[in-house]
Parts: sequence; C-alpha cells; structure tokens
Amino acid sequence: MKKYIPLFCLAMSVLSLASCNKILDEQVPQGRLSDEQVKDPANAEAMVVSAYAIFTTAEDINSSFSMWNFDVRSDDAYKGGNGTSDGDVFHQLEIQQGVLTTNWNINDIWVRLYNCLSRVNSAIALLNVCDDSFAMKQQRLAEMKFLRAYGHFLLKRLFKNIPFVNRHDLSYADYNALSNTAYTNDQGWQLIIDDLTEAFNTLPVAQVEKGRPTKASAAAFLAKVYLYKAYRQDNPASHQVTSINEEDLRKVITYTDPALYAGYGLEADIHNNFRPEEQFENGKESLWAIQYSRNDGSTYGNLNWSYGLIGPSIDKVTDGACDFYKPSQNLVNAFRTDAEGHPMPDSFNSRKYDAAVDNVDPRLFLTVGMPGYPYLFNKNFMQNESKQYSRSNGLYGYYISLKQNVDPALVGDYLIKGSYWASSMNRIAFRYADVILERAEAYAQLGETDLAIEQINQIRNRAASSTQMISDYPTLYGVKFYAKPYSGTYGKDEAVKLVKMERRLELGMESERFFDLVRWGEAAAVLNKYYAEEIPHCAIYTSAHFTADKDEYLPIPASQVAASNGHYTQNIGNW
Repeated sequence: MKKYIPLFCLAMSVLSLASCNKILDEQVPQGRLSDEQVKDPANAEAMVVSAYAIFTTAEDINSSFSMWNFDVRSDDAYKGGNGTSDGDVFHQLEIQQGVLTTNWNINDIWVRLYNCLSRVNSAIALLNVCDDSFAMKQQRLAEMKFLRAYGHFLLKRLFKNIPFVNRHDLSYADYNALSNTAYTNDQGWQLIIDDLTEAFNTLPVAQVEKGRPTKASAAAFLAKVYLYKAYRQDNPASHQVTSINEEDLRKVITYTDPALYAGYGLEADIHNNFRPEEQFENGKESLWAIQYSRNDGSTYGNLNWSYGLIGPSIDKVTDGACDFYKPSQNLVNAFRTDAEGHPMPDSFNSRKYDAAVDNVDPRLFLTVGMPGYPYLFNKNFMQNESKQYSRSNGLYGYYISLKQNVDPALVGDYLIKGSYWASSMNRIAFRYADVILERAEAYAQLGETDLAIEQINQIRNRAASSTQMISDYPTLYGVKFYAKPYSGTYGKDEAVKLVKMERRLELGMESERFFDLVRWGEAAAVLNKYYAEEIPHCAIYTSAHFTADKDEYLPIPASQVAASNGHYTQNIGNW
C-alpha cells in the first residue's frame, strides 16, 4: 500500500530510481547515451526522478538535510545522546571548542549535498538536449532549477563561501577550477535567486504528484533567500551584518503576497504539521515537503532515517533509540507568557518555567515533551526523569523533541525499526507559517510596524487555538495556557524584537534558530549569554565560547581544500 504517489519514493509512477540506474548502467556502457537515447523523454524523466530521490537517499542520521545535527549550535537544543563522547564532533560544534577542518561530519555533509547537486545537473543536462516534443520539458527543467537552488541554499547556510555548480555542462577541468570565493556573499545569494526565479516563472500553480514544487513553493523559497540576502555580510574579513538592504526586503514582501498562496494557509492546529497519518500529510500549510513513504514494495519503504537518532529509548517500545537533539531549558522558558498573554523576550529566562505559577504558550507542549506529561500525548507513556528519557542520565536534561517523533502507539505502522528507527512522516521544508513570519520581519525592518504586528498576530491567534491534543492539560496538570495577540502601537526596534521572538516560538526545534541568529548578526552575543545562563541546567557549557567572525559558519573541509589545487579559500578564523 502507498500513502499516495510520493515523488521521492523509490517505487515511482514514472520511473523508479532503480530503473534510472539500470538505464545508466545498461544503456550507457561507456558513460554516453546514443543520440536517440539522449532525445528520449523517458530517459530524461528517469534522471529527474533520480535527482529527486537523492535528496532522501543521500541524507543520513549524522547528515540530515533537515539540519538538526547542526542546530545543536543554537540555544534551542542540546546535542543529547549518551554523553559528550557520543557524537563527539557534534559536541565540539555545540560548545564551539575543538572544531577541526578535518572533522568527518563537516566533510560528510559537504559531500552528500554536492552529490545531490551533481545528480540534479545530470538531469538538467539530459533535459536540455532531449526531444523538444517532450511536453513536460520546461516544467521539469524548472523543477530541477528549484532543487539546484535548494542544494546550494543548504550548503551556503552551513559554509557561506561555497563553489557554485550552477552550470550543467561543467567538464572535469571546469570542476577542478572552481573557486569558493568567486562570488561575494551577496552575489552567491543572487545565483540561488536566479535559479529560483526561472523556476517561479515556469512552475504550475498545482502539481498532480505530491513532492514536485509549485509556483507557491518557489515564491516561499524566494522570500526566504531574499531575506537572507537582505542582511548583508559582504566584508570578506568578517561575518558581521554591515547593512540591511531595503530593496531585498521589498522583494520579501512581493514573494509573500497572500495572492500567490491560493489554497494554502495555516492549519487549525500547528501540531497537524507534525503528524504522520495520511490525512495530515501535505496539508494546506505544507508548501513543499520531502516525501517519505511506507509499504511501497521495498523492505522498509522510503522512510525518513535521518531522524533516527532523535527518539527516546523507551523500554520494550523504542529500544535502541539514541535520544539526540534535546530541547534546552532556555527554549522551554521562552514559552512563558506575561499577564497580557505575550512572550517576554527580555526576561523569559529569569527563572525556570514552573507550571504551577506561570502562564504559558500552548506551543510549548507541542514542541517539547517534559517529565510529568504524556509523551506525544499518549497517557500510556508518561515521561519521567529516567534513562528512558535521558540516555545521559540527566546530563542533557529530560526534555524530548516532539516535532520529529511519532506516538509510540504507531510503532509498526508509522514508526518502524530497521538498523535504527525511522518514520514515514514527511518533512516540511517550507511551510506557510514561515512565509507569514518572513513577511512580518520584512515589514518590521522597513518600519511598517502595524503591518508587521498584523502578520505576527496571525501566528499568535493560531498558537492560542492549538490545543486539540492538550485540551485537558489545564484540568489534569494545572497548566495555565495564555497566549494573546498584540494590540497597540510598536516602534521599529520593538516590532523587530517581537517578530524574532515569534520565529523562535513558532519554529522551535525545526533547525532554523542557529541560521536565524547568524543572518541577524546576533549569534555571538546571544549564544555566549546562553552558555553562561545554561550551565546550571547543562554542565557541558562550562568551557563553551562562541568566537565571532569564526563560528558563524563551518570551516571548509580540509580534504576539499587540499583537493582544490589552491582554488578554495578557508573560511576566516579557521586553519
């Protein structure tokens, strides 16, 4: 049985990845297609499917394209696991000490993402020369430009200075001559925008097969890239924000226009975005999602293995799960609200959240599993301070991320044990709530604060009503839900502060936080403060320190620098 016809599934309605590989192996014995084969649309379609598929098959528990592994650098999450030596290279990133250019995880994510881009460019090359009678040719090219932009975007957020493989006809000599500093930071974002603009101009409003991007998908992606581009970091000797570009902010407003998103909107409850059941997947808030599947004819289906380290190790239920990516105390405290039902961006961390006395945003209980409450709303699994919910015996606390995990009652159906745990739940890459918050941020930075607050309030109103799974928490556990929209008038600085806080609350544990801090130019100040305040809750931060103009980006892997024949320049602050 299939959930639907998932584009990323290995068993496809068009051509499977296996079929594609067979074509390449059998019909291209010397690495070349005959003229007739080059023109055959079936071969081009096979390469397109292969390009889609690699965005699931190339990722790994240690190199998830969701970027959760690298969000452990933020104030949202602890690395977790069995201790500091369990995934020690990620521990080094978490405390920003001892990070080496030779660390395997840094090279691994680089190689996996460039493998994705290579597959995409192969598809583009074949599409460009296939028969023009192929009715889907231009649309498939637009889809591949979208994927090429996605691969470059993930790499650029991680490494900043990257070689762009934005030509499909690069020879081996061309590849070997690429520089990672051929473009300024601003120019690099523009290259991604160029691919996305082509995609936006061609993609249809709707797609029959889920997983293929639409015009709205491209609009949401363009808005995000323009927002990154707006925060200029073009001084090669620094990662600091030197200016915020008004023209780019106006582009964010353009590409977040609600008219571009007909048929999309906010789910009634935010939790619907993080449920594996068929009726919740590809909902109206999901603008583009990586499609995973189960029972599709293969042994395990096209499951999401990249979250396999995140779940708790519950006896006789999810034994062997590894308990990584654990919410921080700082994040939990951030959901406290004041007497008006508003967040407290300046004082939320003055003390630990206490359900007996504190008002709280309901999203806390949809983002973080906590001792004393049902794990994923299942009262057969009450969380407690035991090794089942903390393999480190409390070193990383007892909180659990809920957005990547699945109700233990669904083991065998939507949560499946292979070499480790996997789920068929889609991962939403672009969701409509983020579009609203990007529009709010652009308005706030432009000084159009009333419009910014209107956008924020859409998110806050939905937050207040997101209680379908937790409606009995006030009665059973004494929780005081209180989240209200803003009223009144706010100045520019205050509006910017409010939208930044709302991004953290809405997108908590979705691996956006660290990248937000870097693009705002606030990573060093926020994280060094966080380290100092978090030591009582997580002792690993005793030696932590974030060095500005170094730790914002990963170093270029030493092996890549060595292989570049002098064409790659190491990121500043590294060696």
